[in-house]
Amino acid sequence: MVLGLWGLGRQGSLWQDEAVTYDMAHRSPDVLWATLGGADAVHGLYYLFMHAVFACWEGGVIALRLPSVLAMALAAWGVGLLGRWLAGPVAGAMAGLIFALWPTVQRYTQEGRSYALVTAAVVWATVCLVQALVSSRRRCWVVYALLAATACLLHEFAVLALVAHGVTLAWSKASRPTARGWVIACGGVLITLAPLGWVSLGQTGQVAWIEVSLAGDLTGYLLLAVLGLLCHMLVRRRAGMGPRPYVTHRVTAGRVALPLVVLPPGLLLLVSLVKPLYVDRYVLYSLAGVCVLAGAACTQLWQSTRQRSVRAGFAAVAGLATVTLLVPVGLHLRSASSRSDDATAVTAAVKDLGAPGDPVIFLPESRRVWMLRTPPASLGMTDLALAQTPAASHTLFGTELAGDLIARRMAGSERVVVVRDRSREAYEASDHDRRKRALLASEFTPCHGRTVGSARVTVYARGGFC
Repeated sequence: MVLGLWGLGRQGSLWQDEAVTYDMAHRSPDVLWATLGGADAVHGLYYLFMHAVFACWEGGVIALRLPSVLAMALAAWGVGLLGRWLAGPVAGAMAGLIFALWPTVQRYTQEGRSYALVTAAVVWATVCLVQALVSSRRRCWVVYALLAATACLLHEFAVLALVAHGVTLAWSKASRPTARGWVIACGGVLITLAPLGWVSLGQTGQVAWIEVSLAGDLTGYLLLAVLGLLCHMLVRRRAGMGPRPYVTHRVTAGRVALPLVVLPPGLLLLVSLVKPLYVDRYVLYSLAGVCVLAGAACTQLWQSTRQRSVRAGFAAVAGLATVTLLVPVGLHLRSASSRSDDATAVTAAVKDLGAPGDPVIFLPESRRVWMLRTPPASLGMTDLALAQTPAASHTLFGTELAGDLIARRMAGSERVVVVRDRSREAYEASDHDRRKRALLASEFTPCHGRTVGSARVTVYARGGFC
C-alpha cells in the first residue's frame, strides 16, 4: 500500500492507455455500453467500475490509479497467505515482500488499467483453490467461481489461470468430488465469459499493433520459467521448512505456483504463433507464482545454513536488491518519463508549439488518444479532421470527415499542427491519412517540432513561410 501511494500522481503524467480509461470512465453508461459494442469490450467491466469510482470522487489521476493500488495490496496479501500456507510463515512474509518490490508489480500498481484488479482476483481465486483442495468445502468453489469470473470479465486472458489451476488439481491428485467441484466452477466461468468472448472476436483489429519479440518476450518468459523451476527444485530438497498448518503433503508450493508461472504466459506465446497476442501485462498474475516460489526458496536457503558469514552475505545481497528496487528503479517508475507516450507531455507540446486558432491534425487518426483528456478545443485550437467526438460517435477516437472535406479545410489553413506516430502509420493506413500526408508534402513545409516518446509534434506552414 505504501509503495503504491508513493509518487502516485507521477507529476500529472498520463500514458495513452490511461487516457483511454479516463475518457471511457467519464462517458455515461448508455454511451459507454454503445461504445463497447464496437470497441474495447474486453475492458468493459473495468470501465463501468471506473465510471462508478469517478461518480463518487472526481479525483483526477489519483482516483484513476487508486483502485489499482488497493487491488495490488490485496494481491500482495494473497501472495503472502499462499506462501504461509504452502511453505511456512517466514516464506509467506518473504513471498509477499518480493511481490511488492517486484518492478513490474510496482509499475502496474500505479496504472489506471485493469491488470492489478485481474491479478488480485486470480491470486485470491488461487487461495480458494488451495482451501478447496484441503477442506473440500462447497462454498470454496462458489467463491472461487465468482473470483475467477470477475478476473475473466476484467480481462479475458485470465481464463488461462484456470488451465494452471487444473494442472494443480491433477498434480496434487485431487479427489473426485474436489475435481468435480472445480469442473462445475470452471463451467460457470466459461458460460459467463462466452458472450464477452463472442463480442471481442469481432474487435481483434485493436490488437493489430502487437508484435511478439523472440529477443524480448520469449527471453523474458524463459527467464521467469527457469527461475520458478529452480526455486521449485530447491524447495523440494527438504520435505518441509517449519510448520505448514494448513496444507497436506500433496499440496505444495511447487504444485500450486509453478503451473501459474509456466502455463498462462506459455500458452499465450503459443497462440501468438498464429495470432500475435502476447503482452506480459496480459498475464501479470503469473508473477504471483514466481514470488511464492522465490519466497519459499529464500527461506530454504536461510534455514539450510547456520554459518554467520553465509547468512550475513545473504542478508547483504537481499538488502542491496531491496535498495536498488526502491531507489533507482522505484524512482524511475514514479517519474513522468517512465511510461511511453505520455499524453500530458504531448498535449503540452501542442500547446507550446501551436497558437490559439491553429488547426490540429492527427496521423494516424487513432493518435487522437493523446489528447482525449485535453482536446484541441480546450486549448483554443481546432481538430481539423474531426466529424464526431469519440463519445458522440460511440468510438474510442472519434470519426473523421471525408477526404475531400479534410483537403478543403487544409487548403484554407496557413498553418497546421501535426501530431503523428510514424510507427503506427504503416498498419493503420486509411484514405483519410493518405490524403493528409499528400497535402502536407505538396503544399506545406515543416517549420519546427518536438519529439515526445513515439509522438512527433510538428508545425507546418503553407508555401514555406515559417
